[in-house]
Amino acid sequence: MTLVLLVRHGLTAGTGNVLTGRTPGIPLDDRGRAQAGALAARLADVPLDAIVTSPLDRCRETAEAIAAARDGAGPEVTEDVQFAEVKYGDWTGQPLKRLAKEPLWRVVQAHPSAVRFPGKDAESMPEVQHRAVNAVREWNARLGKDAVYVICSHGDVIKAVIADSLGLHLDLSQRIQVDPCSLSVIRYTPLRPFLVRMNDTGRTAAGLARPHDAGAVKAAANGGAPQAAAEGASRPPFGEGDAAIGGGAGG
Repeated sequence: MTLVLLVRHGLTAGTGNVLTGRTPGIPLDDRGRAQAGALAARLADVPLDAIVTSPLDRCRETAEAIAAARDGAGPEVTEDVQFAEVKYGDWTGQPLKRLAKEPLWRVVQAHPSAVRFPGKDAESMPEVQHRAVNAVREWNARLGKDAVYVICSHGDVIKAVIADSLGLHLDLSQRIQVDPCSLSVIRYTPLRPFLVRMNDTGRTAAGLARPHDAGAVKAAANGGAPQAAAEGASRPPFGEGDAAIGGGAGG
């Protein structure tokens, strides 16, 4: 079996508010660097055969944190553009609040398999799933059946890979949530994949009751400040039943 650890990058200044897409020069912010460090510590004792990442800065920084926590004993970070963010075309860099008013937004919510984003060189969601799943299979074959490795990528890309592992139609991928710096694990066998873990952020269940109410949970560790606010959670700038294009900022 091959064990694939899918990691979404940590928070950036625009996560959950702007569809960053492939805009260059978008690094992790202080919250994202803290998330990456915490995840790296959790994975430090897991033997890894490779650390593969999207070339975009926010993923590269997250992957490098995972590598740095291994004190030079692990593999170097390798970039693979097949795990890069969706080419959102003209939607790139736009506020999600504005995009939620576009007619295409409803199609993305209900039928992502029918979506091609507007503009030159934009991708369709089936193309995204095809390139990402093919890349996973290529890395599985390259590393072998006993390999354990990390892929650091983006919310919509990871959702598409998870949907494939479950045998779900791409249209159902919008029912999957992949938070910043979350860990999802898929075990690939000759017969079928097994989803072992999904959207694991290592947090307690304390904030699950009212995830968008910043006053619902108090964190004593930060002087009584609301835990949800400290972790970057906020009420989304669109319908609460909608999936955040590009992935949200976390619950």
